[in-house]
Amino acid sequence: MWQRIQTLYLSISTVLIVTMFFSHLAIAIGNDGQQSFVDYVEKVPYLILMISILVANVAALTTFKSRMLQMRVSVIAALLFLGFQIWIAVDYFNAPKGLVFRYSAIFPLIAFILDLLAARSIFGDELIVESGSHLRAAKRRLAGKK
Repeated sequence: MWQRIQTLYLSISTVLIVTMFFSHLAIAIGNDGQQSFVDYVEKVPYLILMISILVANVAALTTFKSRMLQMRVSVIAALLFLGFQIWIAVDYFNAPKGLVFRYSAIFPLIAFILDLLAARSIFGDELIVESGSHLRAAKRRLAGKK
């Protein structure tokens, strides 16, 4: 499991989503200079989306014996990350003056790219296994004709 690059991609993606549970989305600066933090977990839709992404990433990490399922789950997680990033971007452009977004607002974009790279690597592994199966089958057919 750990010797494959897709496991590293999925692990980093999972760590990014876990850190978002403990990060601040933005800092609200009031007129009097007071600062208050806006967390991801304060918004219930964000929390639900982050939990579903976390479940999808953990499922992709643990289904390494079924490559096609792992690939599909990682693509679903990537699409969820993309939707989450778009949602954050919409909130960014509609944010009131005095709301400063933190660097963690781009974590879903980074995790989206990592999940797509993982799906690509899983697909490549599947193609290698299938080509090996075809070669073995062709070798058996040739051995049977002699």
